[in-house]
Amino acid sequence: MRIKTIHYLKGALFGFLALANTAPAFAEDIRIGAMREGSAWYVFAATLEQMLEPALGANTVEVIARGGGVANPMVVQTGKAEIALSNVATAIWAREGRALYGGQKATDVRALVGGLNKVYVGIMARKSFVESVGTNDLGEIIRSGKPIRLLMKPTGSSAVPAAEMILKAYGSSFDKVKSDGGRVLQVAQAQIADTIRNNNADIYVDTMIKGHPTITEVNLTADMVFLDVPKEAQALLSENGLTPGSYGPWFEDQTGPNTGANLGTVLVANSSVSVDTAYQITKVLCENAEKMGKAHAAWRFFKPENAWKPENVGIPLHDGAVKYYRERGWM
Repeated sequence: MRIKTIHYLKGALFGFLALANTAPAFAEDIRIGAMREGSAWYVFAATLEQMLEPALGANTVEVIARGGGVANPMVVQTGKAEIALSNVATAIWAREGRALYGGQKATDVRALVGGLNKVYVGIMARKSFVESVGTNDLGEIIRSGKPIRLLMKPTGSSAVPAAEMILKAYGSSFDKVKSDGGRVLQVAQAQIADTIRNNNADIYVDTMIKGHPTITEVNLTADMVFLDVPKEAQALLSENGLTPGSYGPWFEDQTGPNTGANLGTVLVANSSVSVDTAYQITKVLCENAEKMGKAHAAWRFFKPENAWKPENVGIPLHDGAVKYYRERGWM
């Protein structure tokens, strides 16, 4: 009986040790700052949540379905989320404490994984509006001073400061658009397609990614024309952390590639996140790139070996991310 008991205790001990070796060695709760449900960023965060919990522990990961490209760096800085999706440009702006952030600086925000996908600031106009003004040159339209009903998402979207910069490149502003008899309309994403269908907007500025549900709906239900971001505006956007480039054709009314400005996408973390946790998040994301691509078309061109590069992150890397990239021999 004594021999059986010893064998039983040894078996239980070995089983416990095996479980200890496979279970997470830490349990750090992680909130992921994303955007509203239905957005590509929400899909990304929900997919990442499913992939992280086996590594970090059950019920340790939560998706916050709020925020956006502008808001999320500060969401992380203030501790309302441990990690979040951000645009590269807005991460830089937040770290520098640009006017957009009221002088507040996101000095505690670090990059984990960059180059996740390209997010272009792009512009569309109703076809009837373009025909009425007689040109599809955006710079010429802005300089003309003709009334424009300018549509975009609410403040917090990266499209808003980008639209301000585009106007500024031609001596205009939101206030001037209004004084010229136009309007600046900021509505929730769910209201954009209806606003255009009901002929309540002329020009629509947004972030363009392949498969974007709102832009797809707009193109399917209204006659639209894609406008290029002209060179003067591209130059100003470039000075502010965006990268000029072309996108598409991705949508029904897009007849060929259009010039835009890439905001970039990077997963950021608060510097207080432990090295082990940051390492695990970076590892899980980089080693499941294919799974992310299947979840949403926007993530199909992510190249993990480039995820650490300065042009893809914009801000300093978290020590946990550095550990992973060096382990892989990528940096």
